[in-house]
Amino acid sequence: MSLSYEEAIAQVTAPGTPFEIEEIELGGDSYKWFKNTPPSLKGLFDSARLRGEEDFLVYEDDRWSFARTMEHVDALGALLVEKYGVGKGDRVAIGMRNYPEWVTAFAAITSVGAIAVSVNAWWTTDELNYGLKDSGSKVLICDEDRMRRAASVIGPLGVQGVVVRCEKPEPGFDRLEEVIELGKALPEVEISLDDDATILYTSGTTGNPKGAVSTHRGVLSALMAFACGATVTGARRATPSADGTASIPAPSCFILIVPLFHVTGCVAVMLSCWLGGSRLVMTYKWDPERALQLIEREKVTHFIGVPTQSWDLLECENFGDYDTSSLTNVGGGGAPAPPELVKRIDGSFKKGRPGIGYGMTETNAYGPQNAGDDYMRKPTSAGRTIPIVEMASMDDQGNKLGPDEVGELCFRGPNLIRGYWNKPEATAETIVNGWLRSGDIGRIDTEGFVYVQDRAKDMVLRGGENIYCAEVEAAIYEFPAVYEAAVFGLPHERLGEEVAVAIYPREGQTFDEEELRSFLGQSLASFKIPAHVHVASEPLPRNASGKILKRDLRDRLQALRA
Repeated sequence: MSLSYEEAIAQVTAPGTPFEIEEIELGGDSYKWFKNTPPSLKGLFDSARLRGEEDFLVYEDDRWSFARTMEHVDALGALLVEKYGVGKGDRVAIGMRNYPEWVTAFAAITSVGAIAVSVNAWWTTDELNYGLKDSGSKVLICDEDRMRRAASVIGPLGVQGVVVRCEKPEPGFDRLEEVIELGKALPEVEISLDDDATILYTSGTTGNPKGAVSTHRGVLSALMAFACGATVTGARRATPSADGTASIPAPSCFILIVPLFHVTGCVAVMLSCWLGGSRLVMTYKWDPERALQLIEREKVTHFIGVPTQSWDLLECENFGDYDTSSLTNVGGGGAPAPPELVKRIDGSFKKGRPGIGYGMTETNAYGPQNAGDDYMRKPTSAGRTIPIVEMASMDDQGNKLGPDEVGELCFRGPNLIRGYWNKPEATAETIVNGWLRSGDIGRIDTEGFVYVQDRAKDMVLRGGENIYCAEVEAAIYEFPAVYEAAVFGLPHERLGEEVAVAIYPREGQTFDEEELRSFLGQSLASFKIPAHVHVASEPLPRNASGKILKRDLRDRLQALRA
């Protein structure tokens, strides 16, 4: 008989286990955290030295062992300190697509006490200028595309450029291959858990992004929480073999299909591989068929992305031609997954079970997680958290609400950011009395399962009725002709707002708007059914983290109506 969630938590976090929990004081407040957390990110990376020639990074046909990776980390750390004068607390930006050098740069920067600034690889020159200036970065480590965009701004900002995979660097840039000295030792720098480690810029769709600052403690707490959650899930899934012993799982292998500059790619995927000694298979760009090829070739066990990528994988014309039997986890986060997708995942893989997570840049990606049988039982829930992270639904005055009462979802735990870089007012608005306000509307049921009903700003207020877009989207995804859908509000003189939807149909399919509305009428109240339906001729626009840009769609539809 499988363990209950509570039994598994108690077993995995018991005294003497790797995930033993203890109480600590931070800023005068008491928190739960993992007693055996590494002493810093450098301590985490140092543990990889024991793995020697085992494969770590796989990029196309290039394979990096743990030893090769650490040789580059050490040499790059020495380069930053000795040639570019990087000291503790200095900011060093990383701007490149998912290359092995992104991984070694992050490890080197944080191992010498500097702060890794993740630059969005989609940023324009003006946006790069903003991010480098806002963070006060001393060095930019980038690839050729980002070098071209940053070439005109690094000089005025006083930033030194280092470029990878480039034969002819622009003025102000050194070729990494020419200046790095493999074999150099990593400089010794004293690093504490509460030193700043990372700045990740939030993926807001309006205005300038904010630099979310995390300490080593914050990043590592989230990382340990992911590992603890995976161990709890494994303990609940474990089934005895014929001789009564538990089966031994295959070595874990993650495929990286989201950007490393996004918190999911950086913490939940890349750093999880450092902690678990897992292989990390890196893709040049998202391509579902290429992903299937790599899953088969590398025996990938973990597929973590946004729900659209799971859809794309299952919709791939040649899906059935590939061996996906190694997959044990298929899921991710970034947006709610339609219940129909959850069912399809569960029925389409030999061992792969569906999973979802709800985290933010500000929580270092960690939050409630839902997987396996729990997810099938509650497919619209983001799941539950492990004990080091508290969640509450709160009213406008910051009072905790009871079970199933809808309010703003808030987080508390050692995994939170310490604030926004040089933005004390924004920090004070977001972190109140130790609780991080998510800006998301939702509820928590009597079992502790979290339901994210929508972003507060995305909620449609129609004639005094609150309409949660995620609910409408889930119903629309049940309609056979729909491939992608995004629900949002359009201004209305009498009602305030009306519900609108942009739909990208499945290839070769069309549909009648009234047929869609009739279908939705079977599961939605009439006031929730979209009054405006826009059929897109191309995939819906997304930001770098894979989220649909609803504001862009709303602006386009308003322009068409005008």
